[in-house]
Amino acid sequence: MTPLEISNADARRLFLHSHALCGPHEEPHAAQDTLALVRRLGFVQLDSINTVERAHHLILFSRTPHYRREHLASLHHDEAALFEHWTHDASLIPMEFYPHWRHRFQAAKARIEGSPRWQERIGPDGAKVIRNVRARIRREGGLMARDFEDKGKGAWWGWGPSKTALETLWRTGELAIARREGFEKVYDFAERVIPDAIRAARPSRAATTDWACREALARLGFASPQELAAFWKLAPIDRAKAWAVAALKRKELVDVLVEGADGSLRPALAPADIEERLADAPPPPDTMRFLSPFDPAIRDRSRAEKLFGFDYKIEVFVPEAKRRYGYYVLPLIEGDRFIGRADVKAHRGDRRLEVKGFWLEPGLKLTKARERAVLRALGHLGTFTQTPEIDADAALRRAKAG
Repeated sequence: MTPLEISNADARRLFLHSHALCGPHEEPHAAQDTLALVRRLGFVQLDSINTVERAHHLILFSRTPHYRREHLASLHHDEAALFEHWTHDASLIPMEFYPHWRHRFQAAKARIEGSPRWQERIGPDGAKVIRNVRARIRREGGLMARDFEDKGKGAWWGWGPSKTALETLWRTGELAIARREGFEKVYDFAERVIPDAIRAARPSRAATTDWACREALARLGFASPQELAAFWKLAPIDRAKAWAVAALKRKELVDVLVEGADGSLRPALAPADIEERLADAPPPPDTMRFLSPFDPAIRDRSRAEKLFGFDYKIEVFVPEAKRRYGYYVLPLIEGDRFIGRADVKAHRGDRRLEVKGFWLEPGLKLTKARERAVLRALGHLGTFTQTPEIDADAALRRAKAG
């Protein structure tokens, strides 16, 4: 059977719809709407950088302008609807997914026990340090790394022995993150944070692999086994490949060819009802939006380049002299294509949103209509970040001139 060919336009539309970037935006936006959005995305990445807005807030705001920060905190801290752990990075994840992280806890335990660097961090009395951390949390309740005298260099991010013990117990499932205070983790026993029925669930490794691959595909629209494995980082590539072979035999998946931005075709897997999914996916809105550098739509840089022709690299960790664009550069999406990027900084003290640099993709011009649209997008972003004064004139002049 000849694989179905998916045009680049259709592939972009399905991909953006799968990433909740096609709207519509409900108003008012309640806490349960935020929970539904996180469930649809699968998780929302956490990041401490606050140059414009923390990643988790900007990711959700990009999908609904009515998003409210306090809802996410309440869902995690008060309602136990979300838990914090690792996917490809630290993330908030729907609580009902927690049982599938048990296999990750086991893998983390084996990895930590075999890591000389980890043992060096915790020191020669590691078992004693862990006993002390357990005893203090049992006695005092949730604690932060700063509550221990040996927290290490660098304030709350320092990795002294007790911080290493906290991370060991969290990554292996004995502790959980009860909340964040000033973005610092508050660690407590999982039994105090995770509902009993959810902690009691014991899915098999096969069940977790099946869940992880199915749920990843539902959120990607189409994918390779490598992309399925990378989505949650729960199923290693060999298991994802074996799952795909079995699912193809059961006719739950089909092979497809996806057209890239350059016209080339690449093989992928899709659900058996891919044609219905393509028909149901609405077009994205024409309005411009700035996305977080950590947005799930561009998390896989290779995929973003193949599908959208958009070559993006976050330069936060690149030395300043070697940066091509800037420290915190936001991608700009218009309809179904990425049209540019901007180096942005929120100056909260004087309520000013500074655009330090602005670049359109090759072949695009900053027409008057497009400039107005960019300013509208900046205005919405400035309202959300409480920096309503938009300082963009110089950057836009340079973009028009160059």
